[in-house]
Amino acid sequence: MAKTNTNTIKIKLVKSLIGSSVAQRKIVAALGLSKKDQVVEHSETPVIMGMVNKVSHLLEITK
Repeated sequence: MAKTNTNTIKIKLVKSLIGSSVAQRKIVAALGLSKKDQVVEHSETPVIMGMVNKVSHLLEITK
């Protein structure tokens, strides 16, 4: 059985999506972000962290 990781991270969109690629916009939308300065909370899983790494220049991460 897989371990469940209960660590959560807060992800904040700090830069606008204007000028970003379609793929980056889809990743940000999949994270649940749509507006600048919006904050969402996700569990710290490899899938989420991979998405965050793809668009890290647009985000701010806190624990």
